[in-house]
Amino acid sequence: MAWKYLGEAFDIHGGGIDLKFPHHENELAQTCCAFHESRMANFWMHNGFLQVEGDKMSKSLGNFVTIRELLNDWPGEVLRLNMLKTHYRSPIDWTLKAVEESKRTLDHWYKIIGDDTRATGEADEQVLGSLLDDLNTSNAITRLHGIASEIRTGASGLAQIELKQRLKASGMVLGLLEQPEDEYLRNSPRMILVDEAAVNILLERRSAARARKDFKESDRIRDELAAMGVAIKDSKDGTTWEIAR
Repeated sequence: MAWKYLGEAFDIHGGGIDLKFPHHENELAQTCCAFHESRMANFWMHNGFLQVEGDKMSKSLGNFVTIRELLNDWPGEVLRLNMLKTHYRSPIDWTLKAVEESKRTLDHWYKIIGDDTRATGEADEQVLGSLLDDLNTSNAITRLHGIASEIRTGASGLAQIELKQRLKASGMVLGLLEQPEDEYLRNSPRMILVDEAAVNILLERRSAARARKDFKESDRIRDELAAMGVAIKDSKDGTTWEIAR
């Protein structure tokens, strides 16, 4: 398949870190022998595992989620930023808290740039340098935070305009900050934040009510949780909850 679509040798070969050996070692050996070449790809990139709330993502655990499903609740730029914060070779722990933090960050960056859609400035050298260093997106994001901090804490006049343009141009290299602020905010869902400790206490009380067959109290607590923006799901393995959107 690689030969059909990419040729006998190509630039980048990617895959999960669990495929590095023996799968990719065998693929490399077989291909080099088949085409009498010393290499198959110039660069081999192996990504870390994806976890959800600390557990491995899997259909059997019921925590499997697709990008298409996430796009129903979150702007694509938020999802992109949340993944770029972790270096591709490191494991990503996909948590609701992290996505909410990414949205707050992107909201802030859009706010300080405003509706000026020009990207006449040049991308920051440190951002570009990080990307040239084994696609170190986490360092690049750290630098974007630094530029935003400079804008917020003292730059004025022409210097501030240049910093805003640099922030926007650097973000666009990563596929971020590509829209006018009003368009981004118009397409962003309203964030619903809940007190996890309070939710867990209510769930414990609801479980106790169900155990003693007090279904009226159980339903009341369910309605209270719904009013907080929490949707619950009962199964044979217990009760889970998520933010209702």
